[in-house]
Amino acid sequence: MEHKVIIVGLDNAGKTTILYQFSMNEVVHTSPTIGSNVEEIVVNNTHFLMWDIGGQESLRSSWNTYYTNTEFVIVVVDSTDRERISVTKEELYRMLAHEDLKKAGLLIFANKQDVKGCMSVAEISQSLQLTSVKDHQWHIQACCALTGEGLCQGLEWMMSRLRVR
Repeated sequence: MEHKVIIVGLDNAGKTTILYQFSMNEVVHTSPTIGSNVEEIVVNNTHFLMWDIGGQESLRSSWNTYYTNTEFVIVVVDSTDRERISVTKEELYRMLAHEDLKKAGLLIFANKQDVKGCMSVAEISQSLQLTSVKDHQWHIQACCALTGEGLCQGLEWMMSRLRVR
């Protein structure tokens, strides 16, 4: 069985880097995503079809075209981007309110945790007001897309949600 996952976040958060860490276990030099990148990731016989969707402001209005049959939403947050965390929050709550995502699990990757002075997981959680998210299973995970640190823990959380069902 294949599980659909969409990877969203603002431009330059690290979505594509995370996608290719999952699929090839290496850092790929990327340019801004126009449209989407799709990869199948297989973990312990579980197939995830991961859609990495471009995060530039002009593309965010089309995110909802990807929502149908989505089981997990991965939101990638640039932990160094304090100026735009409120924009991430707006986009997050707009998504969570969408009918097609009512049953979707939510994984937040707090990316770029290796950068000095970045926001902590607790800070990001507070800025996004995650404790107010009651109608979705969610998890926030510190990570570094460049080293892959924290990414497996995020996948493990998704796998554990599949087992619960």
